Amino acid sequence: MQELKKDWWKDEVIYQIYPKSFNDSNGDGIGDLNGIRQKLPYLKELGVTMIWICPIFKSPMHDNGYDIADYEGIDPQFGTMADFDLLLEDANKMDIKIILDLVVNHTSDEHEWFQKALADKNSKYRDYYIFKEGKERPNNWRSQFGGSAWEKVEGEDVYYLHLFGKEQPDLNWENPELRQEIYAMINRWLEKGVAGFRIDSITFIKKDQDFASLPADGADGLVSCKSKTRNRPGIGEFLNELKRETFEKYNCITVGEASGVDYQDYEEFIGKDGYFSMIFDFHYADIDVESGTDWFKRSHWQVKDFKALLEQSQETIQKAGWAANFIENHDQPRALSKLVHKDYQNTNSACGIAALYFFLRGTPFIYQGQELGMLNAERTHIDEFDDISSIDNFYRGMAEGYSEKEALHFVNLRSRDNTRTPMPWNNEKFGGFSQNQPWLEMTQEYPKINTQNSIVLNFYKKMVDLRQTSEISSILINGTIEFLSNVPENVIAYVREYQNERVYSFTNLGTNVEEITWPKEIEQLFVDTHENESDKAKNVLLPYQSVLFK
Repeated sequence: MQELKKDWWKDEVIYQIYPKSFNDSNGDGIGDLNGIRQKLPYLKELGVTMIWICPIFKSPMHDNGYDIADYEGIDPQFGTMADFDLLLEDANKMDIKIILDLVVNHTSDEHEWFQKALADKNSKYRDYYIFKEGKERPNNWRSQFGGSAWEKVEGEDVYYLHLFGKEQPDLNWENPELRQEIYAMINRWLEKGVAGFRIDSITFIKKDQDFASLPADGADGLVSCKSKTRNRPGIGEFLNELKRETFEKYNCITVGEASGVDYQDYEEFIGKDGYFSMIFDFHYADIDVESGTDWFKRSHWQVKDFKALLEQSQETIQKAGWAANFIENHDQPRALSKLVHKDYQNTNSACGIAALYFFLRGTPFIYQGQELGMLNAERTHIDEFDDISSIDNFYRGMAEGYSEKEALHFVNLRSRDNTRTPMPWNNEKFGGFSQNQPWLEMTQEYPKINTQNSIVLNFYKKMVDLRQTSEISSILINGTIEFLSNVPENVIAYVREYQNERVYSFTNLGTNVEEITWPKEIEQLFVDTHENESDKAKNVLLPYQSVLFK
């Protein structure tokens, strides 16, 4: 491969793979590494230049691989290290880079370090995690997945901290020896040839060392752990050291899952000397709920709210550094179900919301199935859910006074299982994902939405092509962004400019036909998501219509 320039990742289009649900090559109902390898030609044809693979490491799968038992072993359900090496080799031949999910806030409770910590309270591994002595829990912090963030150690008056599931004990980043072990592991992966990492829950690695309780914020008498454990003072020392000891040596890409970072701190995270290449901004992604973790607190948002958040996000990031633009991932519901009114959830609208985000300033991320315009699954009983967070939110919703039906409704809207359903490759039983019953029910048993003759898929190919290889590529990759204010409330419009060349994006995110005054006469139209329905002579945008023009 050719030598990469310093900020090479600005030119990429990244495709996120949830390996368990992408493609099953051996008929066990679980997607695997060889399944990904079989679909590399599909990804190449789509036009993506990099794939991000969710965790494939050895894991008991309490949180679908985000509970890692061995950072340098492949989980048998996904294959072997030899399978990974083959995937890496074949992807390189197609000029497709691979990044992995890095989870270093916590491990699995089955990790060797934690097992040694439990076996001997005097071993050095006890200090690799956060243990507190006492007959009572150290404080009233609630974990991200519900319930106390402290779990008692059997046979001892000792508790350990887990900000996520109880099977995911938090690592003690205050311990310098632990940090060096983590850095050495990261460097071995980079030596192997991965292009970098998406870094999970990284803003949780610094905890307030007073471990103090706070006033309860829920019916359970507990308080969200976030205000004492997320993006806390002193985290910068850890993140600078992490970058210096690993990423900086390899010219790799780093994408931080940096929830809870104030806009005023973005320069530290993604500026010229920032910790990461880019970070995900969840301010607009979590528009539908008041809190990313309490799904029963619905926000009843309007387009003007979404527009204001998107504008603030893009303008802040433009000043500070580079954006990772997304509308779906493995923790979010399907964008078409979330952003579009039920009566308009169709092919055209899927293209409309795609064009709205894809041409923003930054690197676009596509999550598997998003390029087909997939919708949320509708489940009728809590037993049909696999996601640990969905189950917690169902019972918490009822504890907060909602009926079983209401609690199930909230979970259906927001469940992480919505985007974790198996990828539909065709309209056969199990959607061509597997010959046998998949690990999680399909969104539809004989999917109407699949990769065969998909209008939305062809539209994504066109968008990727426009960004990567067209006459306006340099504008879409390098251009500045400015949002236009003299448009109707439900219209989101922005201009991208580079070397005095401009392209305009207009999207109607509402259900009414909106009258538009175009900034200038349309010279060249690159995208019109409703071209078969709209009349170019009229100055209107149909519901969920998006246009890109010069």
